[in-house]
Amino acid sequence: MKKEEHVIHTFGPVYDENSEILILGSMPSVKSREQQFYYGHPQNRFWKVLAAVFEDAVPNTTEEKRKFLLKKKIALWDVIESCDITGSSDSSIKNVKENDMSVILDRADIKAILVNGGKAYELFVKYCRQYIDGDGKPKLIRLPSTSPANAAWSLERLTNAWRYEIAKVMDMERLM
Repeated sequence: MKKEEHVIHTFGPVYDENSEILILGSMPSVKSREQQFYYGHPQNRFWKVLAAVFEDAVPNTTEEKRKFLLKKKIALWDVIESCDITGSSDSSIKNVKENDMSVILDRADIKAILVNGGKAYELFVKYCRQYIDGDGKPKLIRLPSTSPANAAWSLERLTNAWRYEIAKVMDMERLM
C-alpha cells in the first residue's frame, strides 16, 4: 500500500502576457512529478482533449506542450503548491498550501479560470476564492476531470464539454 507523503510542486506555471484562459488542476500526479510537467500520465486525457478542442495534433514532448498552450492562449497550473498526498489520489489530499494565483492573474488578462475536475474546483473555492470575488475578476468554470479515474466520461463527451466552455470564453464560434 502506498503511504502518504508531503509533496511540493516543483515546476512552475505555463503562461505569458497573452494568456486568456487559466486551466488549473489540483496537484501533479506521480507521473507528472517524475516528468516535471503537467498531465504526464499516459492514461490522462488532458492533452488529447485540448488537441481535439482546437482541432490540432496532440503535443508529445514538454516543449511541444508548452508551445501548444501559449499558441492557444492558455495558461496552465495547479491549485496546490504543497500538500500531503498518497500517490496521485486527489481524495487523499490534506494540509494544503495553495499557489499564489496572482503570479498569473497580475500578468495576463485571464477571462476565465477552468478547473479540471471536482477536487481541483473544491480546493480552489476553499483556498483561492479571493481571486474570483468582486467585479472584473475572471469567472470560474468547473469542467469534468480528464483523469482516467473519471471513466464515466468518454473522450468524446469530455471533448464536447471542454470545447463548449473554451469556445464561450474565447468567443470562438467555430469550436462550438
